[in-house]
Amino acid sequence: MLGLGTGLALIVAIGAQNAFVLRQGIRGEHVAAVVLICAASDAVLIAAGILGIGTLVQVVPVALDVIRLAGAAFLAGYGVMAAKRAIRPGSLVAAAQAGRPGARAAVGTVLALTWLNPHVYLDTVLLLGSVASSQGEGRWLFGAGAMLGSVLWFCALGFGARLLRPVFARPGAWRILDGLIAVVMFTLGIRLAFGL
Repeated sequence: MLGLGTGLALIVAIGAQNAFVLRQGIRGEHVAAVVLICAASDAVLIAAGILGIGTLVQVVPVALDVIRLAGAAFLAGYGVMAAKRAIRPGSLVAAAQAGRPGARAAVGTVLALTWLNPHVYLDTVLLLGSVASSQGEGRWLFGAGAMLGSVLWFCALGFGARLLRPVFARPGAWRILDGLIAVVMFTLGIRLAFGL
């Protein structure tokens, strides 16, 4: 239970990855693939933390700096795209007429949002790894709970987002969501770039 609660406490916060999963869920595009990648990535990162990989991240801090800057650039680019969709309603119509973006684009985006986020290494690898290590023999049970929390959260967010589709039947609602996503992406990108 401690692992489940701790995992959920860290993952439920609004961030770039959650915003993308929500958007994909509302649109009904490649939801299973996106949810699977998020949950599997968290499982790998949690296991790495339990195995003590967090020590390596602490020993080679330049790795986090490289990831931080790459993540900031990616978030800024994603924020620009969301801002364009929010500001120019015509881009929404053009996107709808162009059809669904491919699975490759969705997979690439979710992988970048997950693995280029230095906070995932700090929260999932270092923090969860440290708490798991304090559990002694129960560290893998703690890790299993944290992994279960990740699976539950991403499934609820991705597949539950379809309940919001009636709200997003209006283009204005998409503009508001994309505006909020742009603000989140720019804020996170700035925080990453300047190490805030």
